[in-house]
Amino acid sequence: MRRFLIFLATFASCAALWTIPAAATPSYCGLTWGSLDKSSPKYSTATVADVRSGRHECFDRLVIDLSGQPTGYRAGYVDTVTMDGSGAAVPLRGGAFLQLVVQAPAYDSAGNSTYRPANSAELVDVRGYQAFRQASWAGSFEGQTTLGLGVRARLPFRVIALENPARVVIDVAHYW
Repeated sequence: MRRFLIFLATFASCAALWTIPAAATPSYCGLTWGSLDKSSPKYSTATVADVRSGRHECFDRLVIDLSGQPTGYRAGYVDTVTMDGSGAAVPLRGGAFLQLVVQAPAYDSAGNSTYRPANSAELVDVRGYQAFRQASWAGSFEGQTTLGLGVRARLPFRVIALENPARVVIDVAHYW
């Protein structure tokens, strides 16, 4: 009888552990972004001025600096990032590819470049980054600029348009 009571007590303890809800485990760094497409339809007269990146504790960041007011964007995972205008594939390193379209050209009203990358295949140096594998130029055509971002895997991300200074920011989490 004693063995039976010990068995029941052990079984009850294990059963209680199994009923802990999955929601009790927090997401990575508290991030709840997800990996679905993100967009903002806002338009402005801004132009692309620069592209830079940074590493943070929980995510990698790509920043598109604008000269002018913040503008709209579209970002999402795609099978292949394509060049503006031609539709040609943009080769990228990584297990997944984000295409970021900013509703701002990289040229002024006279057609002069406002941003000309030194190396269109390597916009920023992402060596040592946890999520990013490569950031590439995909062109600027008909008032919009497209960038390709190769990442380690299909990871959660967010996009933010900020005002002062004007910029569009894409953050990609290191993990789920």
